Amino acid sequence: MTLEDVLSIYKKEQPVGVIAQFGGQTPLNLAGELQKNGVKILGTPPEVIDLAEDRDQFRSMMDKLGIPMPESGMATTVEEAIAIANRIHYPVMVRPSYVLGGRGMEVVYDDQSMADYMAAAVGVSPDRPILIDRFLHHALECEADAISDGLHAYVPAVMEHIELAGIHSGDSACLIPSQNISPENLATIKDYTRKIAEEMHVVGLMNMQYAIEDGKVFVLEANPRASRTVPLVSKVCGIRMVPLATDIITSELTGRPSPVEDLKERKIPYVGVKEAVFPFNMFQEVDPVLGPEMRSTGEVLGLAQTSGEAFYKAEEGAGAKLPLEGTVLLSVNELDKPEVPTLAKSFYEDGFQLLATGKTFELIQAQGIPVKRINKLYEGRPNILDAITNGEIQLIVNSPVGKKSIHDDSYLRKNAIKARIPYMTTMAAAFASAQGIKQMKQKGDGELRSLQEWHRLIEEE
Repeated sequence: MTLEDVLSIYKKEQPVGVIAQFGGQTPLNLAGELQKNGVKILGTPPEVIDLAEDRDQFRSMMDKLGIPMPESGMATTVEEAIAIANRIHYPVMVRPSYVLGGRGMEVVYDDQSMADYMAAAVGVSPDRPILIDRFLHHALECEADAISDGLHAYVPAVMEHIELAGIHSGDSACLIPSQNISPENLATIKDYTRKIAEEMHVVGLMNMQYAIEDGKVFVLEANPRASRTVPLVSKVCGIRMVPLATDIITSELTGRPSPVEDLKERKIPYVGVKEAVFPFNMFQEVDPVLGPEMRSTGEVLGLAQTSGEAFYKAEEGAGAKLPLEGTVLLSVNELDKPEVPTLAKSFYEDGFQLLATGKTFELIQAQGIPVKRINKLYEGRPNILDAITNGEIQLIVNSPVGKKSIHDDSYLRKNAIKARIPYMTTMAAAFASAQGIKQMKQKGDGELRSLQEWHRLIEEE
């Protein structure tokens, strides 16, 4: 989508104006130029869009509202970037401004990596600097979509990411409504979202990204547009977000009153799980590790009475049906090892046989859980690859060892894709899988209801 294309359609159709907030980041990037060419932008004005993208302006607004953000800065040179990173302390999250899907986003751990990143960054200019944020450690990420008329805002639900902060929000599975965020933090998130929408005079839809570190809510970013989660929130909460937003945006033309003040809090007695769909089976030589750069090409939704069953349904919808019996392979990095015994115990209790490598095997065995040791590729045969080829493994849990390891373990994940074996690369997803398997084994095939039947269970407060 280019400025030229949109302007040629605009000149031919002669509409009253253009709504720029229903097409993701690309139309937002065009909004300013469209306005300069005489196009009326309906809804949130381009000045507000720029305010959300400009970190300094946005931070000063957060300071005014008393809302915390992770320490950050903007840089256009290597020297500036290194100075900022040392001031706010490594690790830091770096990314270009005005980009789609977290493109070019990385976690940087030292000065040399920062210099390398800045050298490779394309199109850095005073207008488009590199954004540098403190990386929140072991933080729970969540987001909220809001409908706003510029004076009032309504938040249907808070979405809780299953993967911890550091995985792009488009790639993370998430629970709608949140299941594990404390009532105090939920109230804070809804309060912050309303305050920000009202302060920015957002007209239409807005998406807010948050992270909770040690019980404290931090704002990560504001997107004054419809996000990819709007269809999911609409379906789970039984609320027509796009028609409502369109009514608000066009209210000055139609004279209809804003519907926002009449929207009531909803109690959702079931759970929706959004799961990302990845194209890795088409690109079998690509390592399917998740990070801050988005890699998914679609998403699915599972609805059920419990979060485990909903996760199981979502995985099935995404083409990665979880097994209810067989053998699980566990091979995780140093950071994740403390959590392994608990995960292994859950799979063992559900009747799975366990295979593990090296230190992962020793940890599980030390807890008295029956487990067999299996060789990694460089340790000789028979090894993991042989077991995958022979169809002896039904589920793989493998968190990457990282660039610092002398032995690459990406072959494991690539071969899991080729053999169509479900695999988890984060402990959060592995625990969600174990919970889903447990609940499905208890319930049988699970409950099927139409969307309308689920919606009849919603209570308005």
